[in-house]
This record gives sequence, structure tokens and C-alpha cells, in this order.
Amino acid sequence: MDNYNNEIFTRIVKAGRRTYFVDVRSTKNTNELYLTITEKKRTDNDSEKFKIFLYKEDFDKFLAALNESIHYAKVNDNSNGQARKELYTNAG
Repeated sequence: MDNYNNEIFTRIVKAGRRTYFVDVRSTKNTNELYLTITEKKRTDNDSEKFKIFLYKEDFDKFLAALNESIHYAKVNDNSNGQARKELYTNAG
């Protein structure tokens, strides 16, 4: 059995019924670092997990999009559901 554990660093964010795990991991063969972001959601009888893999060549683009999205949500938060809809795709 392979006992390889590629988890190097972890941060946990607890948010009600959800828990988020942000892990730095390394590839088995080349030891390159990447991130996994996992959402674990507790339900009445079970739990669900959803995972995103983020590789280092995408860190800057992902962080820029995340920061821009968080800023937009904070500035344009209309809890009555009337927030303006925008879609911007950066394929580069």
C-alpha cells in the first residue's frame, strides 16, 4: 500500500454547516506544489465534498478573479436580489 501523503500545509475555515479546507499539496513524481480547495457540507444524514484543484500556473489569474469577485459582491450587495448581473470571461 502506498503511504504517500502529499498534503504540506492546510488552513480550515468553519462556516456554519460548511467547512472549507485550503491545502497546499505536492505532486508525487515532481514535487510541484498545487492547491486544493475543498468544501465539505453537512446535511441531515450525510456530508458532501466538492474539490477544486488549482495549479501554480493559474494562481495569479485565479486570485485576481477571486479578489475582483469579492470586491464586486461587497460593493454591489443588494440583499433584495436586485444586484446587476455582469459576466466577464478572461480566457487568457
